Amino acid sequence: MVEASATALDGPQGPKPRKVFSRRNIFLYGTLFVIAIYYALPLYVMIVTSLKGMPEIRLGNIFAPPVEVTFEPWVKAWSQACTGLTCNGLSTGFWNSVQITIPSVILSIIIASVNGYALANWKFKGSDVFFTILIFGAFIPYQVMLYPIVILLREIGLYGSLSGLVLVHTIFGMPILTLLFRNYFTSLPEELFKAARVDGAKFWGIYFRIMVPMSLPIFTVAVILQVTGIWNDFLFGVVYSGPESYPMTVSLNNIVNSSQGVKEYNVNMAATILTGLVPLTIYFVSGRMFVRGIAAGAVKG
Repeated sequence: MVEASATALDGPQGPKPRKVFSRRNIFLYGTLFVIAIYYALPLYVMIVTSLKGMPEIRLGNIFAPPVEVTFEPWVKAWSQACTGLTCNGLSTGFWNSVQITIPSVILSIIIASVNGYALANWKFKGSDVFFTILIFGAFIPYQVMLYPIVILLREIGLYGSLSGLVLVHTIFGMPILTLLFRNYFTSLPEELFKAARVDGAKFWGIYFRIMVPMSLPIFTVAVILQVTGIWNDFLFGVVYSGPESYPMTVSLNNIVNSSQGVKEYNVNMAATILTGLVPLTIYFVSGRMFVRGIAAGAVKG
Protein backbone atom coordinates (compact mmCIF):
# COMPACT_ATOMS: atom_id res chain seq x y z
CA MET A 1 0.00 0.00 0.00
CA VAL A 2 2.87 2.34 0.92
CA GLU A 3 4.68 1.49 -2.33
CA ALA A 4 1.57 2.27 -4.38
CA SER A 5 1.20 5.65 -2.69
CA ALA A 6 4.86 6.45 -3.30
CA THR A 7 4.52 5.52 -6.95
CA ALA A 8 1.48 7.76 -7.32
CA LEU A 9 3.41 10.67 -5.81
CA ASP A 10 6.28 10.24 -8.25
CA GLY A 11 4.29 11.89 -11.05
CA PRO A 12 2.25 10.93 -14.14
CA GLN A 13 2.97 7.65 -15.82
CA GLY A 14 3.16 6.80 -19.53
CA PRO A 15 4.95 8.32 -22.50
CA LYS A 16 5.82 11.99 -22.48
CA PRO A 17 3.39 14.04 -24.60
CA ARG A 18 4.86 15.35 -27.82
CA LYS A 19 5.12 19.04 -28.49
CA VAL A 20 2.80 20.40 -31.14
CA PHE A 21 5.55 22.55 -32.68
CA SER A 22 8.31 20.00 -32.48
CA ARG A 23 11.03 19.95 -35.12
CA ARG A 24 9.56 16.77 -36.57
CA ASN A 25 6.05 18.22 -36.96
CA ILE A 26 7.33 21.47 -38.44
CA PHE A 27 9.34 19.56 -41.05
CA LEU A 28 6.49 17.12 -41.81
CA TYR A 29 3.68 19.66 -42.17
CA GLY A 30 5.96 22.16 -43.86
CA THR A 31 6.83 19.59 -46.52
CA LEU A 32 3.16 18.66 -47.01
CA PHE A 33 2.24 22.33 -47.29
CA VAL A 34 4.88 22.95 -49.98
CA ILE A 35 3.72 19.90 -51.95
CA ALA A 36 0.07 20.99 -51.68
CA ILE A 37 0.96 24.47 -52.96
CA TYR A 38 2.96 22.94 -55.81
CA TYR A 39 -0.06 20.99 -57.04
CA ALA A 40 -2.76 23.52 -56.15
CA LEU A 41 -1.14 26.57 -57.74
CA PRO A 42 -1.55 25.45 -61.39
CA LEU A 43 -5.19 24.60 -60.69
CA TYR A 44 -5.71 28.05 -59.14
CA VAL A 45 -4.17 29.73 -62.20
CA MET A 46 -6.39 27.70 -64.51
CA ILE A 47 -9.56 28.61 -62.60
CA VAL A 48 -8.88 32.36 -62.29
CA THR A 49 -7.74 32.58 -65.92
CA SER A 50 -10.89 30.82 -67.13
CA LEU A 51 -13.01 33.44 -65.32
CA LYS A 52 -11.27 36.45 -66.88
CA GLY A 53 -11.83 38.24 -70.16
CA MET A 54 -8.98 38.52 -72.67
CA PRO A 55 -8.33 42.25 -71.99
CA GLU A 56 -7.70 41.45 -68.32
CA ILE A 57 -5.49 38.45 -69.20
CA ARG A 58 -3.31 40.67 -71.42
CA LEU A 59 -2.37 42.72 -68.34
CA GLY A 60 -0.02 39.85 -67.50
CA ASN A 61 -0.82 39.12 -63.82
CA ILE A 62 -1.77 35.45 -63.96
CA PHE A 63 -2.11 35.09 -60.17
CA ALA A 64 -4.51 38.00 -59.62
CA PRO A 65 -8.18 37.06 -59.11
CA PRO A 66 -10.58 38.24 -61.82
CA VAL A 67 -11.78 41.83 -61.46
CA GLU A 68 -14.93 41.00 -63.39
CA VAL A 69 -16.01 37.35 -63.38
CA THR A 70 -17.28 36.02 -66.69
CA PHE A 71 -18.44 32.53 -67.65
CA GLU A 72 -18.36 33.22 -71.37
CA PRO A 73 -15.08 31.26 -71.83
CA TRP A 74 -16.75 28.20 -70.30
CA VAL A 75 -19.73 28.47 -72.63
CA LYS A 76 -17.46 28.89 -75.63
CA ALA A 77 -15.23 25.99 -74.57
CA TRP A 78 -18.23 23.71 -74.25
CA SER A 79 -20.20 24.50 -77.39
CA GLN A 80 -18.56 27.17 -79.58
CA ALA A 81 -14.80 26.67 -79.75
CA CYS A 82 -13.54 25.80 -83.22
CA THR A 83 -11.31 22.95 -84.30
CA GLY A 84 -10.71 23.39 -88.01
CA LEU A 85 -14.02 23.89 -89.80
CA THR A 86 -16.22 22.65 -86.95
CA CYS A 87 -17.19 24.86 -84.02
CA ASN A 88 -18.92 22.50 -81.58
CA GLY A 89 -16.52 22.92 -78.68
CA LEU A 90 -16.03 19.99 -76.31
CA SER A 91 -19.65 18.85 -76.27
CA THR A 92 -19.27 16.31 -79.09
CA GLY A 93 -16.05 14.92 -77.64
CA PHE A 94 -17.67 14.68 -74.20
CA TRP A 95 -20.49 12.45 -75.40
CA ASN A 96 -18.03 10.38 -77.43
CA SER A 97 -15.96 9.85 -74.27
CA VAL A 98 -19.09 8.84 -72.37
CA GLN A 99 -19.98 6.28 -75.05
CA ILE A 100 -16.41 4.94 -74.94
CA THR A 101 -15.89 4.93 -71.18
CA ILE A 102 -19.11 3.33 -69.89
CA PRO A 103 -19.07 0.11 -71.97
CA SER A 104 -15.27 -0.20 -71.70
CA VAL A 105 -15.38 0.04 -67.90
CA ILE A 106 -18.29 -2.38 -67.55
CA LEU A 107 -16.90 -5.01 -69.93
CA SER A 108 -13.32 -4.90 -68.65
CA ILE A 109 -14.37 -5.11 -64.99
CA ILE A 110 -16.82 -7.96 -65.56
CA ILE A 111 -14.31 -10.02 -67.55
CA ALA A 112 -11.38 -9.22 -65.23
CA SER A 113 -13.35 -9.99 -62.06
CA VAL A 114 -14.40 -13.38 -63.40
CA ASN A 115 -10.81 -14.07 -64.51
CA GLY A 116 -9.44 -13.09 -61.10
CA TYR A 117 -12.05 -15.18 -59.32
CA ALA A 118 -11.27 -18.23 -61.44
CA LEU A 119 -7.51 -17.84 -61.01
CA ALA A 120 -7.83 -17.42 -57.23
CA ASN A 121 -10.39 -20.11 -56.39
CA TRP A 122 -10.82 -22.48 -59.34
CA LYS A 123 -7.38 -23.70 -60.31
CA PHE A 124 -7.28 -25.33 -63.73
CA LYS A 125 -4.56 -26.86 -65.86
CA GLY A 126 -2.33 -24.12 -67.21
CA SER A 127 -3.76 -21.43 -64.89
CA ASP A 128 -0.30 -20.33 -63.76
CA VAL A 129 0.87 -20.00 -67.36
CA PHE A 130 -2.26 -18.03 -68.24
CA PHE A 131 -1.72 -15.72 -65.27
CA THR A 132 1.93 -15.19 -66.22
CA ILE A 133 0.91 -14.20 -69.75
CA LEU A 134 -1.61 -11.73 -68.36
CA ILE A 135 0.98 -10.16 -66.08
CA PHE A 136 3.42 -9.93 -68.98
CA GLY A 137 0.74 -8.24 -71.05
CA ALA A 138 0.14 -5.64 -68.35
CA PHE A 139 3.66 -4.28 -68.77
CA ILE A 140 3.99 -4.28 -72.57
CA PRO A 141 4.33 -0.65 -73.77
CA TYR A 142 1.23 0.45 -75.64
CA GLN A 143 3.32 2.02 -78.38
CA VAL A 144 4.61 -1.41 -79.42
CA MET A 145 1.07 -2.56 -80.21
CA LEU A 146 -0.23 0.51 -82.04
CA TYR A 147 0.33 -0.54 -85.63
CA PRO A 148 -0.71 -4.20 -85.27
CA ILE A 149 -3.97 -3.11 -83.65
CA VAL A 150 -4.58 -0.61 -86.45
CA ILE A 151 -4.35 -3.48 -88.95
CA LEU A 152 -6.57 -5.70 -86.79
CA LEU A 153 -9.28 -3.06 -86.38
CA ARG A 154 -9.17 -2.29 -90.09
CA GLU A 155 -9.62 -5.95 -91.00
CA ILE A 156 -12.67 -6.37 -88.75
CA GLY A 157 -14.18 -3.07 -89.85
CA LEU A 158 -13.93 -1.19 -86.54
CA TYR A 159 -11.10 1.22 -87.29
CA GLY A 160 -12.11 4.85 -86.68
CA SER A 161 -15.26 3.92 -84.75
CA LEU A 162 -16.36 4.16 -81.13
CA SER A 163 -16.77 0.37 -81.01
CA GLY A 164 -13.13 -0.08 -81.97
CA LEU A 165 -12.00 2.17 -79.11
CA VAL A 166 -14.24 0.28 -76.68
CA LEU A 167 -12.65 -3.00 -77.78
CA VAL A 168 -9.11 -1.62 -77.41
CA HIS A 169 -9.70 -0.17 -73.93
CA THR A 170 -11.42 -3.35 -72.76
CA ILE A 171 -8.54 -5.56 -73.87
CA PHE A 172 -5.78 -3.33 -72.52
CA GLY A 173 -7.54 -2.92 -69.18
CA MET A 174 -7.95 -6.64 -68.48
CA PRO A 175 -4.37 -7.64 -67.48
CA ILE A 176 -3.90 -5.19 -64.60
CA LEU A 177 -7.52 -5.54 -63.46
CA THR A 178 -7.24 -9.33 -63.47
CA LEU A 179 -4.16 -9.01 -61.26
CA LEU A 180 -6.03 -6.74 -58.84
CA PHE A 181 -9.09 -8.99 -58.62
CA ARG A 182 -7.06 -12.15 -58.32
CA ASN A 183 -5.00 -10.74 -55.44
CA TYR A 184 -8.10 -9.43 -53.69
CA PHE A 185 -10.01 -12.72 -53.97
CA THR A 186 -6.93 -14.54 -52.70
CA SER A 187 -6.97 -12.36 -49.57
CA LEU A 188 -10.58 -13.32 -48.72
CA PRO A 189 -11.07 -16.16 -46.18
CA GLU A 190 -10.79 -19.46 -48.02
CA GLU A 191 -13.19 -21.05 -45.53
CA LEU A 192 -16.11 -19.12 -47.07
CA PHE A 193 -15.36 -20.61 -50.47
CA LYS A 194 -15.00 -24.13 -49.08
CA ALA A 195 -18.21 -23.83 -47.05
CA ALA A 196 -20.10 -22.71 -50.14
CA ARG A 197 -18.73 -25.69 -52.09
CA VAL A 198 -19.85 -28.04 -49.30
CA ASP A 199 -23.34 -26.50 -49.44
CA GLY A 200 -23.51 -27.28 -53.15
CA ALA A 201 -22.87 -23.82 -54.62
CA LYS A 202 -21.36 -23.82 -58.09
CA PHE A 203 -19.04 -21.44 -59.93
CA TRP A 204 -21.53 -18.64 -60.63
CA GLY A 205 -23.43 -19.08 -57.39
CA ILE A 206 -20.29 -18.48 -55.30
CA TYR A 207 -19.26 -15.58 -57.51
CA PHE A 208 -22.55 -13.65 -57.33
CA ARG A 209 -23.65 -14.55 -53.78
CA ILE A 210 -20.34 -14.46 -51.91
CA MET A 211 -17.49 -12.90 -53.87
CA VAL A 212 -19.24 -9.91 -55.42
CA PRO A 213 -20.98 -8.70 -52.21
CA MET A 214 -17.65 -8.89 -50.34
CA SER A 215 -15.69 -7.10 -53.07
CA LEU A 216 -17.18 -3.62 -53.21
CA PRO A 217 -13.82 -1.94 -52.33
CA ILE A 218 -11.90 -3.63 -55.15
CA PHE A 219 -14.71 -2.97 -57.64
CA THR A 220 -14.49 0.70 -56.65
CA VAL A 221 -10.72 0.65 -57.20
CA ALA A 222 -11.22 -0.95 -60.62
CA VAL A 223 -13.87 1.61 -61.62
CA ILE A 224 -11.65 4.54 -60.60
CA LEU A 225 -8.62 3.16 -62.42
CA GLN A 226 -10.56 2.41 -65.59
CA VAL A 227 -12.61 5.61 -65.69
CA THR A 228 -9.59 7.85 -65.16
CA GLY A 229 -7.39 5.84 -67.50
CA ILE A 230 -9.92 5.70 -70.34
CA TRP A 231 -11.24 9.24 -69.91
CA ASN A 232 -7.74 10.74 -69.82
CA ASP A 233 -6.44 8.64 -72.71
CA PHE A 234 -5.16 10.57 -75.70
CA LEU A 235 -2.94 8.10 -77.54
CA PHE A 236 -5.59 5.51 -78.40
CA GLY A 237 -8.15 8.22 -79.11
CA VAL A 238 -6.01 10.02 -81.67
CA VAL A 239 -4.77 6.80 -83.35
CA TYR A 240 -7.90 4.62 -83.48
CA SER A 241 -10.72 7.14 -83.86
CA GLY A 242 -11.85 9.47 -86.63
CA PRO A 243 -13.08 13.08 -86.66
CA GLU A 244 -16.62 11.98 -85.80
CA SER A 245 -15.53 9.76 -82.92
CA TYR A 246 -12.78 11.82 -81.26
CA PRO A 247 -12.89 11.57 -77.45
CA MET A 248 -12.80 14.66 -75.26
CA THR A 249 -9.03 14.68 -74.82
CA VAL A 250 -8.45 14.81 -78.59
CA SER A 251 -11.02 17.60 -78.92
CA LEU A 252 -9.21 19.49 -76.15
CA ASN A 253 -5.89 19.09 -77.96
CA ASN A 254 -7.41 20.39 -81.19
CA ILE A 255 -8.86 23.44 -79.42
CA VAL A 256 -5.71 24.32 -77.49
CA ASN A 257 -3.33 23.77 -80.41
CA SER A 258 -5.48 25.47 -83.03
CA SER A 259 -3.32 27.77 -85.14
CA GLN A 260 -6.22 29.88 -86.41
CA GLY A 261 -7.21 33.20 -84.85
CA VAL A 262 -6.09 34.69 -81.53
CA LYS A 263 -4.99 32.45 -78.67
CA GLU A 264 -7.85 32.57 -76.15
CA TYR A 265 -6.17 31.44 -72.96
CA ASN A 266 -9.34 31.73 -70.90
CA VAL A 267 -11.17 29.37 -73.27
CA ASN A 268 -8.25 26.94 -73.24
CA MET A 269 -8.16 26.90 -69.43
CA ALA A 270 -11.92 26.40 -69.20
CA ALA A 271 -11.74 23.56 -71.72
CA THR A 272 -8.94 21.90 -69.74
CA ILE A 273 -10.92 22.07 -66.49
CA LEU A 274 -14.06 20.74 -68.19
CA THR A 275 -12.10 17.78 -69.54
CA GLY A 276 -10.75 16.90 -66.09
CA LEU A 277 -14.02 17.28 -64.17
CA VAL A 278 -15.15 13.68 -64.58
CA PRO A 279 -12.07 11.93 -63.10
CA LEU A 280 -11.82 14.60 -60.39
CA THR A 281 -15.44 14.00 -59.40
CA ILE A 282 -14.89 10.24 -59.32
CA TYR A 283 -11.92 10.65 -56.98
CA PHE A 284 -13.72 13.03 -54.64
CA VAL A 285 -16.86 10.89 -54.42
CA SER A 286 -15.18 7.51 -53.92
CA GLY A 287 -11.73 8.42 -52.59
CA ARG A 288 -12.22 6.69 -49.24
CA MET A 289 -13.41 3.51 -50.89
CA PHE A 290 -10.39 3.62 -53.19
CA VAL A 291 -7.99 3.71 -50.22
CA ARG A 292 -9.97 0.98 -48.49
CA GLY A 293 -9.82 -1.25 -51.55
CA ILE A 294 -6.06 -0.79 -51.93
CA ALA A 295 -5.48 -1.49 -48.22
CA ALA A 296 -7.76 -4.53 -48.25
CA GLY A 297 -5.59 -6.49 -50.65
CA ALA A 298 -5.72 -4.85 -54.04
CA VAL A 299 -1.96 -4.86 -54.38
CA LYS A 300 -1.07 -7.85 -52.24
CA GLY A 301 0.92 -10.66 -53.77
